[in-house]
Amino acid sequence: MEWRLPPRRKEPPPVKLRLSSIVLLTLLSACSKGGDIIAGQGILAIRSVCPQVAIPAATGDITVFDPAGRTDAGAIDVTATITNVRATCQDDGAYVVSTASFDVLATRRDVGAERQVVLPYFDVAMQGGNAVVAKRLGRVALNFAAGSQRAQTSGQATVRIARASATLPTDVQRKLTRRRKAGDADAAVDPMSEPAVRDAVAKATFEHLIGFQLTQAQLQYNATR
Repeated sequence: MEWRLPPRRKEPPPVKLRLSSIVLLTLLSACSKGGDIIAGQGILAIRSVCPQVAIPAATGDITVFDPAGRTDAGAIDVTATITNVRATCQDDGAYVVSTASFDVLATRRDVGAERQVVLPYFDVAMQGGNAVVAKRLGRVALNFAAGSQRAQTSGQATVRIARASATLPTDVQRKLTRRRKAGDADAAVDPMSEPAVRDAVAKATFEHLIGFQLTQAQLQYNATR
């Protein structure tokens, strides 16, 4: 069965880079920050080689039913949610290494003896918003204590991306960072309006996606509940 990622929901909300102004800097000066208006240049937009970390829509929650095949509230056995995603990035070598840590919170229907529930999750490197370049599957174990309805655990996922793949070509960088002066013929032209520039930026943009590895039935349940 083919599994496809639905449209993405982000948590926590890393900044989605949108280039609607006329300047993008890949190297920042010590005295400038994103959003600054630079005289004679435009608005600074910060671009990083580090991937944006996100949870795709409808994959941050999982519901396990017992008995299987039912989807009514009375058959809900265990529910779990991925939350509190923390991302770190090392970008000082030949590879950019993104590590995402997260918590999983779960509840169960029947409070009784101690019980362990193991849930699968995926770890994906996405390029350009539509191409999966790497995927790994992992598992988290939730241990319910006797008499306890809730359990919590933590997980971690790491992806490595070649720095060269996440770096814009020199000619594209030059177009994006070129000084423009008021009155110039192309002063108000967004370089991102050029298909070649837009495609190069997309190709060098990566996302690190984490979510539960759902069955088709579980994915449909999340999308329609």
